[in-house]
Amino acid sequence: MRETLPERRSSETFKFRFGGQNGAYHLTVGYYPDGRIGELFISTNKIGSAAEAIARDIAILMSLNLQLGGSLQTMRDALTREQDGSASTIAGAVADLLTKGAIC
Repeated sequence: MRETLPERRSSETFKFRFGGQNGAYHLTVGYYPDGRIGELFISTNKIGSAAEAIARDIAILMSLNLQLGGSLQTMRDALTREQDGSASTIAGAVADLLTKGAIC
């Protein structure tokens, strides 16, 4: 069953780079009252671009997974990696940032 977030909730926004992009990504993390992550928003400096649309859709899917009881670690483990173990996609980069405590 999906656990929705309260209408008013705390959130934080972080700026990060991924994949040698010229612009930065912005990640907003919304929290349940108990401190668990419940939603993500990802945007880029390239408003209206395909990259931004993909980033937004990834955030929606990751948020729904979390609200349905999924874990960030499980998502991280399932996503595509390079030979050196680094994230191949923006989804993996966000999962890395959140599970390694690099930003939260």
